[in-house]
Amino acid sequence: MKNAVTAKFTGKEYFGHPSGLFVLFFTEMWERFSYYGMRSLLVLYMTQYLLFDPVRAQEVLGYNGLEQFLIGIFGQMNVQQMSSQIYGLYTGFVYFTPLLGGMLADKVLGRYRTVYLGGFLMAIGHFLMASEKMFLLALLFLILGNGAFKPNISTQVGDLYPEGDSRKDRAYTIFYMGINLGAFFSPLVCGTLGQKVGWHYGFAAAGVGMLVGVLVYWLGSDLVPKTDVKKDAVVAEKRPLTKQEWNAVVALGILCFLNIVFWAVYEQQGNTLQIWADEKVHWGIIPSSWFQSFNPLMIFLFAPVLNILWTKQAAKKSEPSSVVKMGIGCVLCGAAYIIMVAAAHVMVGSTDKANVMWLVGTVFVFTMGELYLSPIGLSLVNKVAPKPILSTMMGMWFLSSFFGNYMTGYIGTFYSKMSHSDYFLMLFAMGAITGIIFFLLKRPVERAVGKDV
Repeated sequence: MKNAVTAKFTGKEYFGHPSGLFVLFFTEMWERFSYYGMRSLLVLYMTQYLLFDPVRAQEVLGYNGLEQFLIGIFGQMNVQQMSSQIYGLYTGFVYFTPLLGGMLADKVLGRYRTVYLGGFLMAIGHFLMASEKMFLLALLFLILGNGAFKPNISTQVGDLYPEGDSRKDRAYTIFYMGINLGAFFSPLVCGTLGQKVGWHYGFAAAGVGMLVGVLVYWLGSDLVPKTDVKKDAVVAEKRPLTKQEWNAVVALGILCFLNIVFWAVYEQQGNTLQIWADEKVHWGIIPSSWFQSFNPLMIFLFAPVLNILWTKQAAKKSEPSSVVKMGIGCVLCGAAYIIMVAAAHVMVGSTDKANVMWLVGTVFVFTMGELYLSPIGLSLVNKVAPKPILSTMMGMWFLSSFFGNYMTGYIGTFYSKMSHSDYFLMLFAMGAITGIIFFLLKRPVERAVGKDV
């Protein structure tokens, strides 16, 4: 069956891209279905069920030690603040382990095998969520699995193209559409099952999605790049990096540092914005977790529009550089929260539920910001990182998301301490200032790497 499937597509291109891109597209789509399906429920599951009952919370293996550790650092916390901290730790470490997964692929298994390892570990983690006692262990499996999976499938996208191929930025944007197609459907399926049928049904659906992703990858495995770690990684590893390559590593490190702030602001949609949506917005019979489908739906709709725009700009030699695009992305992400500042002012003292269009407007603006930053960052790493340590550098890019996502949880604790308008104003300032710094760094980064980026 496998050979019959791949034989039809071997050597062919679709929409100007190799068929292997679409294997990676659908593999990542199902993996993101599983991740975002679980994430759409995570904060609500903790605040409304698992941690809401202190007796139930203490039955979770390892929770007492984690609670005491966090209280020792941050002081006593309410349920929302503790849930925010756990959310931040989980989503943060999901992006810490890709650094380890990248090194594992570069030095031991190769990218192809490491993707399989990550897929199976994540499936185990999703199914462990069926047990309340195993909650923290399940998060650990998901963290380790994502670390093996994420940097290596992302790097394989770039491996489909020769050095200097101008299609890479657009390939990563298409790949990003796959990410967000899965992220769109997952709250509709997993969120509905979790909130309307039972929490564990939603988590189980996420596990099934991960297994489907592994199956898609296996069926299309003849179309994706395969690295031989003995021939490629180990031999390349013996070659010392040049001065220019070290400059590129430093430049990427600076951009990764700025990327931290973007994700700290952006990822509030799964944390405090989800709580605001659940408490302040009228949804009728629709689960509030459907809110988290707004962003991926808009990405799927508008990514092709931006691709067309960038293609036309490239033809006129007016396309913004990757660094400028990333700066635009940060400014837009921050600007989105101005809408939430206005929404919070309108809701002060009101007992009515807010119109959902406040959220739609907010999500639209930071979705545009995400499209200008996230897929462009993946492409930039693939273009600039030294080839002997490419997967490791992709892991470093995701490492910045580790710090950003943990900051999401820490910043989220202020949601209960500040007025909502001041809280959202703080998020605006963080995004806008970081975007301006990106603009200022364009020329120094280009001098460091020796080419326009």
